[in-house]
Formats: sequence, structure tokens, C-alpha cells
Amino acid sequence: MLKIMLVLMLLGVMAYLGIVAMICWKEAHVSPVEDYDAIIVLGAQVKPDGEPSLQLQWRLDAAAKAWKESPCVIVTCGAQGSNEPAPEAYVMRDELIRQGVSAEMILTDADSYNTRQNINHAVSLLEGRDVKRVVIVTSDYHLPRAAALAEDAGLEATGIPAPTKLGMRFWLKNHGREALAWIKYWGQKYLRLPLE
Repeated sequence: MLKIMLVLMLLGVMAYLGIVAMICWKEAHVSPVEDYDAIIVLGAQVKPDGEPSLQLQWRLDAAAKAWKESPCVIVTCGAQGSNEPAPEAYVMRDELIRQGVSAEMILTDADSYNTRQNINHAVSLLEGRDVKRVVIVTSDYHLPRAAALAEDAGLEATGIPAPTKLGMRFWLKNHGREALAWIKYWGQKYLRLPLE
């Protein structure tokens, strides 16, 4: 029995490391950005003083650059966490406006707490705007799953990866957590598990 348990544990670890390797491969092979009808920017932590965290700032810088290259409607997504002074979507909107994005071109979703909700709420906000192709802006490790969710929602999606330059500890944490998120995604998509 102990040998069976050890073999199962080893297989589980190997599968988990395989998922991390898949994420690394996918983030290194993101389709190039071409024409797009809308930009969806996914939220990240807002600091207690109301400023975007470093990861969120990198996402916003990439989104503002994409908007300036091809102005279109832009959706900011993110609810308010327990330690955040305002919803991420509103902080993101304000920073994009500060960087020169037209306020009337920004739609906000301040009610989504995870990536699936981000995408579904963004799709709802974009209804009636003849949007078929979107570019998603989020951190590099997060982008492949966000694009997969957008395609599940009926959009043609590509993305702009904001770099994660915070060192090996953060790389391990982000990729390890993202591997668990992929397992959850597959469970919801293929097994219809009621995971939220």
C-alpha cells in the first residue's frame, strides 16, 4: 500500500511539474498581436495607498501602449479586495486616463473576483459593439489561460504579456498557483465541476 501511495504521489508531482512546463511553453509562444476591436485589461492588487501594485502597473503600461497604437474600447476588470481601498477596475481606469486613454473609451467591471468572471463580465460589457477580436493584457504567466477563457466565451483572443520581473521567488509562486488554476479550469470545462 505504501508503494502505491508513493507511486501516486510521484505521478502527481510529475503531472504538476508538467503543467508548469506547459505554462512556460505557452507564455513563450503567445500569438503575435495584429488587429483587434477591444482591449481587456485584467486586474491585480492595488496597494493600500490606492496606487497600482508593480504587476498591475506593468499591465496598465502595456494596455496604454496598445491603445495608443490602435485606439479602441478598453475594459478594465477587477473587484475590490479586502485590503484594497477601491475596486481595481476604477484604479486601472484612472491610471489609463492619466496615461492619455480617452475616458469615454473605457468600460469598467468592478464586480469580478477571478479570471473567468473577468472575461465573462467583459464579454457582457462589449455586447452590441461588434467586437470579434480582443487583445487581453495581463501578466505573462496568466495570459494563456485568460485567452483560453476568452475563446471559450466566443471571442477570438490574442494577448499582450506584461512581464513578471520580481525574481525567482515570485516566479515560482505565480507559476505554481497558475498550475492549480489550470487544473481548476479543466475541471470546470471538461468535467463540469462546480468550482468557483
